[in-house]
Amino acid sequence: MRQDVITLANEKVGEIELPDALFGAVPRADIMARVVHWQLAKRRAGTHKVKGMGEVSGTTKKPYRQKGTGRARQGSLRSPQFRGGGVVHGPVVRDHGYELPKKVRRLGLISALSQKRAEGKLVVLDAATSEDGKTAALRRKVEALGWRSALVIDGAAVDERFLRAARNIPGLDVLPTIGANVYDILRHDVLAVTTAGIETLKKRLRVEEKAA
Repeated sequence: MRQDVITLANEKVGEIELPDALFGAVPRADIMARVVHWQLAKRRAGTHKVKGMGEVSGTTKKPYRQKGTGRARQGSLRSPQFRGGGVVHGPVVRDHGYELPKKVRRLGLISALSQKRAEGKLVVLDAATSEDGKTAALRRKVEALGWRSALVIDGAAVDERFLRAARNIPGLDVLPTIGANVYDILRHDVLAVTTAGIETLKKRLRVEEKAA
C-alpha cells in the first residue's frame, strides 16, 4: 500500500510503500485490550498497604475472661471489630505485573498500527526535526496540521531539539521506535511515523522478508 510522505509544514515530498504485515493486518480488539491491560498493570506502583492484626500496636492481653461475663468472647483488642484494630484481607505491597507472550505483544502492536492506517489517522513524516528547538514554531506547524492529539514515532533515536520543542505542547508526544506501544498509539488521535521510524519498526517486528 502506498502512503504520501509529508513534512511538518504539510508539504508532500514523495510516497512510501507501507508493508502490509505492519499496516495492513486485520485489527484485533481483543488482543489490543490484553496488551493495554498488561501495560497498565506493569505501571501500577503496588505500594498500597494496611496493617493486619499482627502489625498494629497494642496489648496482647486478653480483654476479659472467656466465660461468665455475658459478653461475646474476645481474644485481642487488636481484632478488626475494635477501633484501631487490624484490617482483614487488606491490600499489601505487591507487583501487579504479569507475563504476556511476545507473540501477543507483537500482534497487539501490529493491530494498533493497522487500525490507525484503516481509520485514515496515520501520517508518514519525512523527518521529525527542529532547527532551533523552539516550542512556538513547532506549535504553529502542529496547529496548521490540525493535530490536537498526536503521537510521533521516530527512528532509533529522537532529535533532541524536536523533543525539547514538543514537550511543552499539550497532546503531542514523541517516542523512539523502541518505545512504540499499543496504549500510547490508541490514546492519541493521530499517529505520525517518520520514514526512519517505519524502517526500524520493520526491524523490530521482523517483517522485512514478508514486506519484500
